Amino acid sequence: MKYYIIAGEASGDLHGSNLMKEIFRLDDSADIRFWGGDLMAAVGGTLVKHYKELAFMGFLEVVANLRTILNNISVCKKDIEEFTPDVLVFIDYPGFNMRIARWAKEKSIPTHYYISPQIWAWKENRIKAIKRDVDQMYVILPFEKDFYEKKHHYPVSFVGHPLIDAIHNFRQNPNVDFRKENNLTETPIIAVLPGSRKQEITKMLNLMLSVVKDFPDYQFVIAGAPGQDKEFYDQFAKGENVSFVSNQTYDLLNNAHAAMVTSGTATLETALFKVPEIVCYRSSVVSYEIAKRVVDLEFISLVNLIMGKEIVKELIQKELSYKRLKHELKTIVEGEGRSQMIADYSKLEELLGGTGASENVAQLLVKSVKKIKK
Repeated sequence: MKYYIIAGEASGDLHGSNLMKEIFRLDDSADIRFWGGDLMAAVGGTLVKHYKELAFMGFLEVVANLRTILNNISVCKKDIEEFTPDVLVFIDYPGFNMRIARWAKEKSIPTHYYISPQIWAWKENRIKAIKRDVDQMYVILPFEKDFYEKKHHYPVSFVGHPLIDAIHNFRQNPNVDFRKENNLTETPIIAVLPGSRKQEITKMLNLMLSVVKDFPDYQFVIAGAPGQDKEFYDQFAKGENVSFVSNQTYDLLNNAHAAMVTSGTATLETALFKVPEIVCYRSSVVSYEIAKRVVDLEFISLVNLIMGKEIVKELIQKELSYKRLKHELKTIVEGEGRSQMIADYSKLEELLGGTGASENVAQLLVKSVKKIKK
């Protein structure tokens, strides 16, 4: 059977690769064509376009590359038509994928969506397009099922969170020489995850490192993001207690005692590694005020959103100060807050459904395709 998968980001490449492994395992005749990256390519199938050719961030960059984006959409439609898949599988990346979904629906191509657009956070009116254009939605957050089914009367399948699988797979073969290879001592590590974009890192990292002098018994290690070179971080990573590692975030978290994390998926990854953390976020006053009016959420971290309460401290805007950061960090490296947070992390993992997200999606996909083919 023929599967066409579209993943437009690094995270989609990771989750897409695990999904493809399960599809190949369950369907001996599987023929997979995809947009993704190196991880998906390593599994098999045919790579049409790498996600690095699709990565345009921010309004100005999108406008400047509009012709390329429109051409990519055109190329994708043409390639799908020539391949004639039995099913189209979208992984996140809603700006691109929802456009293809609308076109595919008109062509009567079955459409399945893995990792829902975060319409519960903003642009909730996109539910109309999802109901119209997506035949089956696979959600990875427990509250998304209620959001879709109770609020919008649209049935979805909760499959569990793929990060649990990714971390489980990592733990099967961790790098036991991580400290030695990166010239790190046996001193307890405080991981510093300042985000992935230069503007974000520049705004956050100096403040996050302002507390280094207050924790002489710990070493602070910065997680370098893909696409950012070491020279960029050198302006921040000063002092004997500060080190830097590049593209080794899971190895770093696997060795960390505590962490300071800029909001995003990294907050959930840190929790799943059972590392006590502080969530840090600061943007310009204008950007923050706009975001507050657009995004209707009680918390900014996925950890707290899933749990429905604050189990990790969120220091946002003015609350993110040297004084507060120092106080909260002391709480999680040696205080009572540490053991409580780790206990809450176990409840979080239970809510997420344990391992098996990729297998669950693959089973539903293969079953659906076989049903269509009969």
